Amino acid sequence: MIKNSPISVIQQEEKSGSVEFQVFRLTNRIERLTSHLELHRRDYLSQRGLRKMLGKRQRLLVYLSNKNRVRYRELIGQLGIREPKTS
Repeated sequence: MIKNSPISVIQQEEKSGSVEFQVFRLTNRIERLTSHLELHRRDYLSQRGLRKMLGKRQRLLVYLSNKNRVRYRELIGQLGIREPKTS
């Protein structure tokens, strides 16, 4: 579960179009959809939507990591997201 602290920090300091806010919203949606899929394992359309959201979040995180590494690390820490594997 996501802690309440990132919500207040992101909503007060950032606008809804910021990368951090978009990642935060996607993370909330991903967690809700994951819990839905635990109950409904054969819901293939929701699985597809989850994969699309994961890809979008990953692209936003790569963008943020290239733009501002400090903000990227703070966001990863706040949301409890693992860093992607580098090949």
